[in-house]
Amino acid sequence: MMQWYRLRFPIKLTFAIILALFVGFEFNLETPRWSVMTAAIVAGGTAFAAGGDPFSGALRYRGMLRIVGTFIGCIAALTIMIATIRAPLLMLLLCCLWAGVCVWLSSLIKLENSYALGLAGYTALIIVVSVDSSGSLLLAPQFAVERCSEIIIGIVCAILADMLFSPRSIKQDIDREADALLLEQYRLMQLCVAHADKDEVDKTWAGLVRRTTALKGMRSLLMMESGGWPKVERRMAVLNTLSLTLITQACETFLIQNSRPEYVPPQFLLLFEKPVESTADIHKRMKIMRRIITVSGSKNTPATIRSWVAAASRYLLLLKGIHTNSSISRIEEEVLNAEPVVRMRSAESRHAIINGVRTFVATAVGSIFWLWTGWASGSGAMIMLAVITALAMRMPNPLMMAKDFLYGMIFAVPLGALYYMVIMPATQQSMLLLCIALGVMAFVAGIFIQRRQIGTLGALVGTINILTLDNPMTFHVSTFLDGALGQAIGCFVALLVILLIRDSSKARIGRTLLNRFMYAAVSAMTTNTARRRENHLPALYQQLFMLLNIFPGDIDKFRLALTLIIGHQRLRDADIPINDDLSAFHKQLRHTADRVISASSDAKRRHYFTRLLSEFDIYQQKLALYEAPISVTEPVARLAQMLKKYQNTLIQV
Repeated sequence: MMQWYRLRFPIKLTFAIILALFVGFEFNLETPRWSVMTAAIVAGGTAFAAGGDPFSGALRYRGMLRIVGTFIGCIAALTIMIATIRAPLLMLLLCCLWAGVCVWLSSLIKLENSYALGLAGYTALIIVVSVDSSGSLLLAPQFAVERCSEIIIGIVCAILADMLFSPRSIKQDIDREADALLLEQYRLMQLCVAHADKDEVDKTWAGLVRRTTALKGMRSLLMMESGGWPKVERRMAVLNTLSLTLITQACETFLIQNSRPEYVPPQFLLLFEKPVESTADIHKRMKIMRRIITVSGSKNTPATIRSWVAAASRYLLLLKGIHTNSSISRIEEEVLNAEPVVRMRSAESRHAIINGVRTFVATAVGSIFWLWTGWASGSGAMIMLAVITALAMRMPNPLMMAKDFLYGMIFAVPLGALYYMVIMPATQQSMLLLCIALGVMAFVAGIFIQRRQIGTLGALVGTINILTLDNPMTFHVSTFLDGALGQAIGCFVALLVILLIRDSSKARIGRTLLNRFMYAAVSAMTTNTARRRENHLPALYQQLFMLLNIFPGDIDKFRLALTLIIGHQRLRDADIPINDDLSAFHKQLRHTADRVISASSDAKRRHYFTRLLSEFDIYQQKLALYEAPISVTEPVARLAQMLKKYQNTLIQV
């Protein structure tokens, strides 16, 4: 069974490529290799991203995005060619600009949807370059139609292969991970209540943030799989918020004990000391804790423990519905509609612009050099430039992906030469022998792709590209060398552009994210009922996860961000006195915090941050004047102290 599981994806990839090859030759397509390459990219790229056989639905979704992106790119290419057919250089530069704009926009949207925009960018350039290299611009409409047809055939073949060879449902993985996540949440609370070692607590909550984000991604894959999971999807959306709430309340419990060691009552210390083995154990423990809270009264129970128990109870309620996919009860409906979730705008606007500039510069320089020299391999280099810059720039580490393509294309030269000069001529134009030859290569590549072996996907795609599959097959060594040399040089130039145009936005993004955490904490100080009901927690933790990826190992930044998130949640629930004076001052605090984020220089940022600190001092005096309870004054004082301590981190790039 285990061996079949490991071999399922290589068999699936082999079937998709062979089916695309057979259909391409059977219907006498002009360039059958495009359908074969599409099947390899859709099936192989999805598996490489997933690190194994992709879940059911992910491959189909990626295929639909590729169809959409191809149609958009074809329309853009025809529009540009009709408008600038008498100016080849201008036509190519407009295509380069289009590719740059598509990459810029794709860097600002969800990663799974950005694939369509990236594809639309380089599809237009591929069509224009291919038509221009053929010497007849009148063939543009025909080439665009053929390209769309071949791509659709390749996608359909990949989807059929996915459907035939036991697509893997993600539902069982979701059930297991949701259970395991709650057990890990309980372990974090045990550590925080016991006030364990700070490093161990940091490691546990950082791991929980990653696992919660992964579970959120599983929700998207579940909806791609089938339309029969809308009730589970709704529950999982709120489950994500509850998991983040549990992390926040546990960490705040730990934080409060730094200054108030007696914060947790003995009965809760005793309860959390006992280990749990399953969600059933947690369910029993929650019943006991709710009974203790009811008997003790809310005033005698720490606010963080009360909130944690309430969130864990709601988590258990939704967890049962996720397992059974049952109808949503009245109580669940109240939980699902409790708070509107707020979305935040992207913090990567500068990073997105740099990505777009890299793509435009790389393709524009390549276009000018190609037109100036008339280089025979220029069209292949241009295509690889467009593909790599459009795909790599959307990745967290574009340099690594560019290296992956370069290593793959270098390996594709000897592998392609073996197939083009030895194996394929020996097939004697036999379709069966050709399918066997390519099937063996696809099967071996599939084994390495699901292991994420660097260079494997690039080698497979690059080899298929330079084999120039035609019907009937012709073997010209000069054509092979032109294609191999062009795509290898294109990959090298793309890598060079990424190295030369450095992305210096990392520190700026980090500061922007930290300032947004600060603004969220400040804006939580409000008496506006509608504003207090808004749920910022998923957006805040999404940006915290981004911070974890940008600065791996920088625990001080994570602690600061988490403390600000805790401050936001505590102040959002705090019983702030309601009067016009405090309401007006809340608006002033938000205005000053916003000026800190939008300041155009370090000097202005420092000026507004200093003003914000002085306004916090005045605000604390006002709270004392209006006799605010300790549930308000304590988190405000903690927030003010945190801002003073880390002001250099929040101000400087």
